[in-house]
Amino acid sequence: MKFEWDDAKAESNEQKHGVSFEEAASVFGDPLALTFSDPDHSVGEKRWLTFGVSCTDRLLLVAHAERGRAIRIISARKATRHERGIYEQG
Repeated sequence: MKFEWDDAKAESNEQKHGVSFEEAASVFGDPLALTFSDPDHSVGEKRWLTFGVSCTDRLLLVAHAERGRAIRIISARKATRHERGIYEQG
């Protein structure tokens, strides 16, 4: 799987949320990851939200888009308690 992102956005995301995009990319290796359409933020391109456990064992929410064969990470943060419930219900 190929990942891409804007370096400036990755830096600001890590400062704001404490999550690097490298860590965010690791949620796509979670066999129990859940992906949902994000119609509220899909103006101009289809966006997705993926809940998954990262390589550091944190449950993250990753916003992303598909660009050709690559996944473009837009933002990532630790999942809320409500989002954790969604993930755990599968």
